[in-house]
Amino acid sequence: MTPLFLLSCATPEARLRTGLVNAGLPAGLSACMAERMVDRLSLIQLRRLADLPAAREAASVEQFLRRVRALRDPEIWAVASSSAGLCASGFAG
Repeated sequence: MTPLFLLSCATPEARLRTGLVNAGLPAGLSACMAERMVDRLSLIQLRRLADLPAAREAASVEQFLRRVRALRDPEIWAVASSSAGLCASGFAG
């Protein structure tokens, strides 16, 4: 199987988690954020976020969130920033 085929079969949560890790976020934070975000955003919004090319290799969560803000989707921004804050602080649950 090719990686592209595997990616097309991935669940939205797995695809987003992989996108967040590829953006430079730690795996644990990415898993927590993806779990929260998949229930709060539409599939189109999740795809936009997972495929955010400008977020590749963000040096920090703050840099990643600045790049998310560039999508100009207030709902994505609100969900991403609250998920990052809750997951980083350990209050997500």
